Amino acid sequence: MDLLTINDRPGTYPDSYYTATGHFLDRFAPLAGEITCDVCVVGGGYTGLSTALHLAERGYDVVLLEAQRLGFGASGRNGGQVGSGQRVEQDELEAMVGRAHAHELWDIGQESKAIVRDLIDRHNIDCAYKPGVMHAELKPRHLHHTYAYVDKLKTEYGYEEIEPLDGPAIRAALGTDAYCGGSMDWGAGHLHPLNFALGLARAARDAGVRMFEETRVTKIDHGDPALVHTDKGQVRAKFVALGCNGYLGDMEPAVATRVMPINNFIVATEPLGEDTARSLIRDDVAVADSKFVVNYYHLSEDNRLLFGGGESYGYKFPADLAAKARAPMLEIYPQLKDARIDYAWGGTLGITMNRMPDFRRVTPNILSASGYSGHGVAMATLAGQVMAEAIDGIAGRFDIMAAVPTKRFPGGTMMRLPLLVLAMTWFSLRDKL
Repeated sequence: MDLLTINDRPGTYPDSYYTATGHFLDRFAPLAGEITCDVCVVGGGYTGLSTALHLAERGYDVVLLEAQRLGFGASGRNGGQVGSGQRVEQDELEAMVGRAHAHELWDIGQESKAIVRDLIDRHNIDCAYKPGVMHAELKPRHLHHTYAYVDKLKTEYGYEEIEPLDGPAIRAALGTDAYCGGSMDWGAGHLHPLNFALGLARAARDAGVRMFEETRVTKIDHGDPALVHTDKGQVRAKFVALGCNGYLGDMEPAVATRVMPINNFIVATEPLGEDTARSLIRDDVAVADSKFVVNYYHLSEDNRLLFGGGESYGYKFPADLAAKARAPMLEIYPQLKDARIDYAWGGTLGITMNRMPDFRRVTPNILSASGYSGHGVAMATLAGQVMAEAIDGIAGRFDIMAAVPTKRFPGGTMMRLPLLVLAMTWFSLRDKL
């Protein structure tokens, strides 16, 4: 299944709110002919752009290849949440890899938020960053875990920017009776994801990265140097860095068998006005709730509600994208039943079996980072810096992330879709029950 073309017009950004408000660069020409470089970066999302930028700042000659447009994939379509820690909570990580390793992973997660803020400040990226991400709990029987986790982060990890929310507090903060409590993380935040990606692209261009759009990689010949084949040219490089996430396809089987592409969907309402918008989210924070198929939402700069959710049992987007995310939105905010939907779009992300990203040395000179499982705005950005460090001979953080076991999906790439259907059906049913 070709995820690069099945759901989108090649070379054209999706019709989304982010596209309508994007700060675009001039189009970069496709690659033609053969060129050489120190590092060839494949993928023009957060991972690839951050890798290219940090390598160029270290003095490397870098070429970046993007099959569509920069920020075209999940990096330009997601919910924009800059979350704390890792995708997996620390108690689960402690059971998975041990306490010492889990603490290292927490520290790296904190560094991922810091690098986002640093890049925004250092490169004057206009992406509407705002503080605050709220976790909203749907079921009273799960509240004890939420409160215990807040306490754990405070006492065992020294994280003081999070606080518990009881029922009255969360109902005062959100204009819905759907939630019974939760937590508020003021150390996290949210932003305009496409403009953040385009800001990284602008910084990489200015640092000297040679970037080529509408240049699809067809295969990579392993070796020293590696040879990266595209539809109209080749790149000969000492190192290759893969930042393809859900769009990798079967380019590198060692990664593809561990990272599954899935779809998610977002709608943007009409502008609601300041009073109505703040009646929905009083403090202009982002929200993610406790459904397995997570509902996530925040307000735009012009007071629209951007609401993401809805599962998809296949790789092709549903015909009615607006209905797919509007239905869960109305479960939370029935008062929006008459609100016009101005934009609806889908995106493809990469998940792993344990929801931890897959950092991998495919060969000694080919590195990959992907599978952020919905926690990629900050972690994918940091992954680029971490891959740049590893290529430059400083592999400490790369090795910490690579030491987390990411299992192959049973049956490899052929069985990923049937397994996805079974898993999503089960978890959707569990959410409803």
